[in-house]
Parts: sequence; C-alpha cells; structure tokens
Amino acid sequence: MQLTHNPIEKFVIVGGGTAGWLAAATLGNIFKDSNTQVELIESDEVNIIGVGEATIPPLIDTLESLGIDLVEFIKATQASFKWGIQFENWYQESHSYFHPFGDVGQKIDGHDFYQCWLKQKAEGDNTPLMAYSPEAVLSEKNRFFVPHQAMNTPLAGARFALHLDAVLAGQYLRKFSENIGVKRTVGHVESISKTIDGNIASVTLKSGETINGDFFIDCTGFKGLLIGNALNTEYQDWSEHLPCNRAVAVQTKLTGDTKPYTVSRGQKAGWSWHIPLQHRTGNGYVFCDKYITDEEAIQTLLENVDGEPLTEPRVIPFVTGVRDKVWNKNCLSLGLAQGFLEPLESTAIHLVSKSLALFVRMFPTKAANPVLQNEFNRRIIGDYKEIRDFLVLHYCTTKRDDSAFWRDWQQKQIPASLSERIAFFKQSGGLIPGVEELFQPTSWYAVFDGMGVVPNGYNPTLDALNTEMLSKSLAAGRNALEKCAEAQPSHDEFLQKYCPANEAIFV
Repeated sequence: MQLTHNPIEKFVIVGGGTAGWLAAATLGNIFKDSNTQVELIESDEVNIIGVGEATIPPLIDTLESLGIDLVEFIKATQASFKWGIQFENWYQESHSYFHPFGDVGQKIDGHDFYQCWLKQKAEGDNTPLMAYSPEAVLSEKNRFFVPHQAMNTPLAGARFALHLDAVLAGQYLRKFSENIGVKRTVGHVESISKTIDGNIASVTLKSGETINGDFFIDCTGFKGLLIGNALNTEYQDWSEHLPCNRAVAVQTKLTGDTKPYTVSRGQKAGWSWHIPLQHRTGNGYVFCDKYITDEEAIQTLLENVDGEPLTEPRVIPFVTGVRDKVWNKNCLSLGLAQGFLEPLESTAIHLVSKSLALFVRMFPTKAANPVLQNEFNRRIIGDYKEIRDFLVLHYCTTKRDDSAFWRDWQQKQIPASLSERIAFFKQSGGLIPGVEELFQPTSWYAVFDGMGVVPNGYNPTLDALNTEMLSKSLAAGRNALEKCAEAQPSHDEFLQKYCPANEAIFV
C-alpha cells in the first residue's frame, strides 16, 4: 500500500513575542536537519504586550524538550522561581490562601489524601490542608531547594515554575531559533493573498516583499491579522462569564526578599498581580471598566506596589474568549490571536505550548484535513473552557460584599459545566475527571478549600481506617515536611548561588 505524502515545505510565522518565537523554536527544532523552512516575520511597528511574566510547570518541560539549558534561560530572562500563587482578599478581605503546583500529601492505604484530611477534619483536627503541601510550606518559609538533593525526601514531589521577563524570554527564544536555522524577517504585513479555495498563499510587507508559505502561524496579538482579518474566523466573547476587560501594568524596583510565589490580591473592581523577578517586580491590575475608570485603576495599582515605578502605567484593553476555530484552513493561531483568558492562573504561555504540542501530534500535510482540524479545535477550545471554569470558581465563591463588583459576582450565572463540578464536589469531596486537563485535583482542592467550599462529608470508605493511626500518619508526614523545608536555602540564596541574573540585558 502506498501512503500519500505531501509534506509542508515552508512555515511562515507572522508576529514575534513569546508566542511567535516559541513556535519558531518548536518547529525549528523539529526541522533543523531537514529541507523544511521556518521563517518568522516580525514588525518593528508593533509593540509587544510583554506582561505575561508568571508561568506554570509545563513550561519547564517545554524548555527541556527543546534542549534549552534551564540555568542559562533563568539567567538570561532575569527569572525567579514560583511555587504557586498566594491569593489575598478573594474569599473575604484580610483572608488569604495558597494554590500550589504539586500534590498535597500522599495516598494512605489506597485512599486519596484529601479524603484522609477530610476524615481527620471531621474528627476535630483543624490542621490546614496546605500544611501538607511542600510548595506551600516552602513558600511560607521563603525557601527553595536543590532539586536533585530533594530525592527521597518529603520535598521530592514539589513542582516549580518561573517568574520571567516576557520580553527577554522572547529575545532568548529568538536567538535560540536563529541558531537552529529559523529565518527572521523584519517587516510589517500590509496585505494577505489567498488561494481560490480560501487558504493563505502569501503575505506582502510594507517594503513590497512578498513571502509565500505552505502553512501560516498567526502570532499577531489581539488583532489576529491572519486568523481574523484574512480568514474571517469568529471570536467567542466570554465576557458574560469573565467580565474583566482591561488591565493596567507597571514595573517597579525590587524591594525586600524575592518571594518564590506570585501574589494575586483582590481589589474593589478586580484583582492585582505582583510578580518578583531578580531585577524588578511586575505588577498589574485586571479590572472591569463597568466599576472603575482607567485613572482610578492606575491609582489603585500604584497604591498597592512596593518600590519605585520603573515604567509608566500602561492600560491594555481585552475581550475574554477564544476563536471559533483556532486552526482554520492552513493557519494556526497562537497567543492573543488565538484567545485570551485573564492571567489569574498564569496560563497564557502554557496555552501556546499546549497548542504547539498538540499541533505536532496532529501534524498536517499541504492537503486540507478537516478531521485533524476539527479534533484539534475541539481539544484546544476544551482547554480554554476548562481554564475559564477554573477562573470563574475563584470569583463566584466569594463572600466579599464591600463593592458592587464582588456583590454582582455572588448573583452571576456561571457555566453549567462548573455548576456540575461544584455540586458533585459538595457531596463528599469528589472531582469530575477529564482527559488531559491542566488543573489536577490539588488545584481544585486548593481553591475549593481557600474559597470556603466545604463538602457535606467524606467518602464513607474512610471509616475503615483506624482513626488514631491515621492521625499519627498525618502528623508524621507534616512534621517531616516542616523539618525538611526548614533545612533548605532561602530563595535569594539559591538564586545567587546557582542562577544569578545576567547583568547585561538583550538588545
């Protein structure tokens, strides 16, 4: 049997930034020893948004899969480490909780740890859930660890991510990509030509140069120059579920210790982020203009930062949602061209990586293949819906009533898929599993617990366990974790010893 094979000979990526250069690095790495060309067109007339500075653990896997030296990357991007997110003033004012990356506790006699914790809570043990999380305990103590030295210790399962300078990350990936053969063209796309069947054939630059390609990747930000303007792909507006529609961002001088976690602080009309890097802090306020003006948001943000501002506050409007087809014809959209979910759980770069990984698994030829496209779109849009629901969970369970923004959230209709999850969880602390979901049980447990969502009981099979032995087991695990975390170096000590930021910044 002869298989048909009509391989793509040239990819054209329109737009740089983290999304564009991550796509270039991924494809360039795959085809570095082949005749397939990868060209990225970067406009010097377009400003990079560059505020996506907090990441989640899958980025580490992505960098390692590309063969990128993690220590070199951290130094070059002025990065620090991140154990999770500290949520302040979300459930109520002056209340906080922590969302870690790794597992909380370990199974006991085959029973999920969360159920064991619920059982002990019912017996009168009020030890917080996060006392059993390596990331939460390390964060509270402002500690990091030497990963290979944590093997066979209570810290072995801890997972970390990075806080990084998004502009520097894009520049690093650009140099990496060019070194493996990706061609960079500087120019502003003025027109797009299509074939008779509606595929993109070429783009023409302001200089008059025309660049042809077999497959195009749109990384042109919110305007979606290819996926939206050229292919008329509709955008699903999710403002009814996530009404925040603007953000103001500012960078400040770093003061005090470099915290190994992101701070997300509830404000009167949204929430602010505070992300410590080695050389500065990134700050922003995500808000809804129905409740506050740009000027009031800027003032609120500046009142909530530590350190002298290094940049002028910049307001960024957005619409939460996703394209109806994130892959349409011979065009894949990535980053802001694909969709946008507010950066509450730092998922922007992950969605780029996840899209690229799935695209590689479903790699197309020159021939149109609606079967691949439909399944790809179903999965990626499913990822967006999963993250959307998880973000809504942070809001809809609030008990804050000090402003119209939070009072309205308590009356808002939420997605049916989230309502089902909450109802199921309230029965006995169970979760509805999905396929390849980003947010694993620990994430849901952390936010449910932090936002005061309490199950009616625990799984009755836990009554088969000896209560006294269970109590001793939990106490032993908690004490061992506490002792091990205390012995680790501080976050700043670790950074200075193993991966201090480069003094020279890319230009």
